[in-house]
Amino acid sequence: MSTPPYPVAPRLALVEELHGRPVADPYRWLEDPEDPRTREWSAAQDELARGRLDALPGREVLEARLRELLSAGSISVPLWRAGRAFFSRREPGQEHAVVHVREPDGSERALLDPIALDPTGLTTLDTWVPDLEGNRIAYQVSHGGDEQSVLFLLDVATGEVVEGPIDRCRYSSVAWLPGGAEFVYVRKVAPGEVEDGEEDFHRRVWRHRVGTPDTEDELVTGPGLYEDHTYYGVRVSRDGRWLVVTANVGTARRDSVWITELADGKTPDLVPILTQADDVQATCWVERDGRLYIHTTDGAPRWRLAVADPATPQREHWRDLVPEDPGSVLQAVRWLEPAPGSGDEPRLVLARARHAVAELALHAVDGTPHGAIPLPGTGSLTGLTVADRDTPDRYGQVWIGWTDLVTPPQLHRYERGTTVLEATAPGQVELPAVRSEMREFTSKDGTTVRMFVVTPVEGDGPWPVLMTGYGGFSIAREPAYTSSALAWVASGGAYALVGLRGGSEEGEAWHLAGNRAHKQNVFDDFHAAGEALVAAGTTTPAQLGIQGGSNGGLLVGAALTQRPDLYAAVVCSAPLLDMVRYELFSLGRTWNDEYGTADDPEQLGWLLSYSPYHHVREGVAYPATLFTVFESDTRVDPLHARKMCAALQHATSGDLLERPVLLRRETDVGHGARSISRTVALSVDTLAFLAFHTGLELT
Repeated sequence: MSTPPYPVAPRLALVEELHGRPVADPYRWLEDPEDPRTREWSAAQDELARGRLDALPGREVLEARLRELLSAGSISVPLWRAGRAFFSRREPGQEHAVVHVREPDGSERALLDPIALDPTGLTTLDTWVPDLEGNRIAYQVSHGGDEQSVLFLLDVATGEVVEGPIDRCRYSSVAWLPGGAEFVYVRKVAPGEVEDGEEDFHRRVWRHRVGTPDTEDELVTGPGLYEDHTYYGVRVSRDGRWLVVTANVGTARRDSVWITELADGKTPDLVPILTQADDVQATCWVERDGRLYIHTTDGAPRWRLAVADPATPQREHWRDLVPEDPGSVLQAVRWLEPAPGSGDEPRLVLARARHAVAELALHAVDGTPHGAIPLPGTGSLTGLTVADRDTPDRYGQVWIGWTDLVTPPQLHRYERGTTVLEATAPGQVELPAVRSEMREFTSKDGTTVRMFVVTPVEGDGPWPVLMTGYGGFSIAREPAYTSSALAWVASGGAYALVGLRGGSEEGEAWHLAGNRAHKQNVFDDFHAAGEALVAAGTTTPAQLGIQGGSNGGLLVGAALTQRPDLYAAVVCSAPLLDMVRYELFSLGRTWNDEYGTADDPEQLGWLLSYSPYHHVREGVAYPATLFTVFESDTRVDPLHARKMCAALQHATSGDLLERPVLLRRETDVGHGARSISRTVALSVDTLAFLAFHTGLELT
């Protein structure tokens, strides 16, 4: 057992009986951040972690390499509004991306700069959307990582804020009506409307008139609209005739959808299209041809495209337009207006992913295939846009945001059979010489799983490997430029990105194969990936480091408790680790469709079968482990890492030098976006830790 220098953490003799199962929880006192014992313990962990991390070799090399790779900056696809193009760009040296507008004459200026709003860098621009005429932007900001967004309106011509703040706009969708005088938006309920602390779980949809107090907003209503749903999305057709509202219960991959025909000054009750009982996903919108488009998993786990008359939107009236492709996942659809005078017909641009690699295809509006749009290689999309109705000189063009494992974000433009590079990320970066490939391997149950692997050009291994994945919430991990991965490979290591079950790399069936009762498949896939890298000679267990955050933190937490022999070092960031009590904190209960609930005896069994905190065993030489947490995190409570850190420090037979267990904390940042300086500081600590404990020499 470990003895000091780890900070003392008293173990409680606390054992609860849950559905007849004894469940120990010796570090429950660490759930309370205000408990004097927690404060003292956390301060001691800060001192221990900083002393160890600051002494790691190669930190200066890593910092310089990361800053260089991040100096590539970023660029987004343009959103077209009546001849104006709105886009974001981050220049070398900037802490955050800045929203710009380009006028029809080609002149360009900055509109929204988070540093101008707050020179500390702690304010983040969460989302923004211009009105249909390009005259105003609705934008949302939050501070210190709390993600509690506040809504403002900006006049594009003057750069002045003309309305706001409107608070309670966390995760709030905004849809403008034509003319820019009104928009529909989502807002959390006011304090006092629900029990204190419940506001994050209850939202309403409102119609707002610019220039009037938000207290005069019109509540949008409809059957079942506010029953149990947690999150909402809104869309308005370009002609302003139709409003579509989508709602979800937590993060459940089921959509409730309503539609209504808007009237001047009043929004009639919504008409249901789908309910939770239908048990399908669907994104619905009314397109320029007046048809209701339905992008759905209904009978198609890899998604299909259907259409209907918006006046009769129910499922029995849907007509298949583009059926499911058994080899790829349909991700998005765009309407492409033909160039004036070209004689072409309108087309639909379909974005697909084949094993997480992007493809673009053209279809006629009757669904007939019309060929592919050329893409630069094996990569992923960062955005996909076309000209709006009021920018006819840009009809026939498609803007494609592009990246791959070794390419900073780029902007490509397609027109009549040709794709050209229109813009690159603004910084000039010297990229390391690497090899990248997709590899297949077999998981424990015989399932074929894929991963992207990046290695140095010279040599055949074994190398110190940084392996990562996610495996949850139907989120795909796609090949993209990642500064930390390239910094690792530039230092002589190899990088592996695994497409685990639980994600959407192979559609909704792939997601369902890795959640709830099937969550162990995710961990088995991850172990199999590590074993495949070892078998191929790419690495050895003594050189294999793993990293994951959020649900990916759960992944690596389970990995280190299930296979401590396979991994040398672990970085576990903002993790879920106590899966018995996760629902009781922050947004935890919104995830029980993904994981299950401890309130149900059978589902408690699922959770206990892998819950990392409950699988820590005394006397095991656990891998070197670094937990990173963010005190302003309002999604995953840092208590998970505190409890797990204390449990591991008590149980591990590894010593502090060879296999330390450390907790790194930050304040004023949360689960989401952060400044570049904060990104670099975190990456230096995590990569230096992984390098030291996998034998990667940082030179």
